Amino acid sequence: MKTIEAVTEYGKIRGISDRGVNIFKGIPYAGRISGDRRFREPAPLEPWTGVRDATQPGAPAIQPPRMNEPDPAEDCLFLNIWTPANDNRKRPVMFYSHGGGFVIGSGSAAGQDGANLARNFDVVVVQTNHRLGLLGFLYLDELAGADYEGSGNRGILDIIRGLEWVNRNIEKFGGDPDNVMIFGESGGGAKTSCLYAMPAAAPYFNKASIESGPGVRMYTREMAAKTTELVLKELNIAPKNWRKLLEVPAAKLHEVQSKFPPIPPHQRNRKGGITGPFPGGFAPVVDDIHLPAHPFDPVAPDVSRDKPLIVGWNEDEHTFFMWERGDVRAVGIDFAGLEAQLEPQFGSDTKKIIETYRRTRPQASATDIFVAVSSITMMGLGSIDIAEKKAAQNTAPVYLYHFGYKSEMKVPGTDYAMGTPHAMDITFKFNNETPENDPGFLSGNHPDRYIASHNMAALWSNFARTGKPFATDVPEWPEYDLKDRASMRIDTKCEVLYDRFSEELAMWRSIGRL
Repeated sequence: MKTIEAVTEYGKIRGISDRGVNIFKGIPYAGRISGDRRFREPAPLEPWTGVRDATQPGAPAIQPPRMNEPDPAEDCLFLNIWTPANDNRKRPVMFYSHGGGFVIGSGSAAGQDGANLARNFDVVVVQTNHRLGLLGFLYLDELAGADYEGSGNRGILDIIRGLEWVNRNIEKFGGDPDNVMIFGESGGGAKTSCLYAMPAAAPYFNKASIESGPGVRMYTREMAAKTTELVLKELNIAPKNWRKLLEVPAAKLHEVQSKFPPIPPHQRNRKGGITGPFPGGFAPVVDDIHLPAHPFDPVAPDVSRDKPLIVGWNEDEHTFFMWERGDVRAVGIDFAGLEAQLEPQFGSDTKKIIETYRRTRPQASATDIFVAVSSITMMGLGSIDIAEKKAAQNTAPVYLYHFGYKSEMKVPGTDYAMGTPHAMDITFKFNNETPENDPGFLSGNHPDRYIASHNMAALWSNFARTGKPFATDVPEWPEYDLKDRASMRIDTKCEVLYDRFSEELAMWRSIGRL
């Protein structure tokens, strides 16, 4: 390991070179967003003299402390780069937005370390920190006037600033500014959905991947305004005195944020209409300016009509949330218990749902069906909705996937296997499932995971390079269309499937869920 220098438009930086990868962390891509810049565009970034250290991560956005990262801070606009070489070669750039809903996460999380992806697949990987939660998405446009236009989308607009920085600087890091893929998982998938629909982002990327985070709809202005009203009430600030928000310590704002749901509720009623206005946490806002329409409702965004897209989800998303929330009530239930578990969400449709899944999965236990139903309604139906709308646009290809490698690890406190839980794909697509890495317990201990990880990383990096996902020893991945409905099941052995879940999807359509 040795130090290495690079030049940006603002000054020189010093990173490290490690086993064929140059790594630069904590690079500022925009200026101050604290003080009088809170909820506003960043201040201009000031050039520096000398050589700035870029060997350590920058501060993540305000949130609980993170392991092996600096303390969270309001001024958090930093990015990280992993590149095979600073040689002015034009490699594809893979620009990742981290998950964590819209309230936690950073571009320095261990599982999404970009070194192996850069080293093994000859790409440049970039990740940003950006505003989150109340500081990133509090809608003030109607209260505060022109200087605060876009306040409800600050976190996403920060990411666009990062893309702009990449466009101007990435050649010095061996990347091609004209070949940029944006991608993200969970909350990062929803962020990617928004970027795909935002005119300001359009010049800075060429293709996208939305992973286990289908952002079909975002907040309406009415919903966001109601949340803002409740925030002001919680702080005992009259709307006319909104400027007092600039004086509230960031820690206090985070305390108020914690009183709202961390994940905004689904914004459709049972038959697909808009609900609200109602409060529900912090998320991007359809403000008619920066985000001019819902990302994929009623149609795929015209602004990205020529940009290829990957979209999909993990087969057993819900087991992650069983673990995260410590809610294992569905493990070991019988079919009467399954009905009781599903009825609060699905009402009179519950029996039809269970009948359909028992018919299509005759060997499945009640718990298996609970996980399947919870997983597809959480991440699958929205992913299919996006694929269908992009295919209907008929201008650039869309590729649908299901990630299916099965972990043998058990949901803690049970004998039920995790399978393919939410977030497990992160370490796989970054090729961090290797003998040298210990990414955590989600993926288990079987060495077959190395093969599945290589497959996924190869598919994603080749998509970044060419706009078509392919890999050695993987069958050709057909585009999704409204006739054959092809998808790729990603595992140690990948498989093309046609019209997968057709009976289940027909049922979901019949009850207005798709």
